Amino acid sequence: MTEDAQLAPMPEDWERALAVVAHPDDLEYGSSGAIARWTDEGRSVAYVLATRGEAGIDGITPEEAGPLREREQIASARVVGVETVEFLDHADGVIEYGLPLRRDIAAAIRRHRPELVVMTNHHETWPGGPWLNMADHRNVGLATLDAVRDAANRWVFRDLLDEGLEPWSGVRWVAVAASPKATHAVDITATMDRAVDSLKAHRAYLDGLSGPMADTGFLREAAAETGKRFGGVLACAFELIPMQ
Repeated sequence: MTEDAQLAPMPEDWERALAVVAHPDDLEYGSSGAIARWTDEGRSVAYVLATRGEAGIDGITPEEAGPLREREQIASARVVGVETVEFLDHADGVIEYGLPLRRDIAAAIRRHRPELVVMTNHHETWPGGPWLNMADHRNVGLATLDAVRDAANRWVFRDLLDEGLEPWSGVRWVAVAASPKATHAVDITATMDRAVDSLKAHRAYLDGLSGPMADTGFLREAAAETGKRFGGVLACAFELIPMQ
């Protein structure tokens, strides 16, 4: 789908979602308005983060930033109705695509047994321009796509069976937020304010930024721009990848 094509509504015949991203704040830059709507509708959403974001604030050491950003992420999740937030403790900024990461994500998928997996853009660039996406996002995204299949295969990561994690083949879709190949969208008009508040909960992180990413007002502007392709409402876009 081209970047000016109309977006289709996201599927609604599901009950459980798992969001898998690299860092605290990744979900708040693009998905939290949709997540707030889903939890308001009674759906279950859990978060799994590959890192604690310890390398994300230039003026704070990783030893201090990791616990701080963990607390901010947990508080941010609660704003949109998410109570379960897990951290896999991979190293921020140097996440490697590989078997350890795939195994950890596959284990999380087996634990939570989602029908929908949400992740952040894994493509080389962001929507609307040539801006390069960072390696952590690309590697976690690719590992998440592969881990969906790993989670369904009894003979991949057989040690997970010893941990009581039976295979899960119930993931029907992966929804990629902030993708340059968006296909679907969610109306977040009613949850826009909470989406902004969830980003504001990352106070220490935002205080360490400069430029447009430090101004939460851009979230509403981006939702309005997305809505031009989705009936004129405030909207959150996803690239929807069928897995079955």
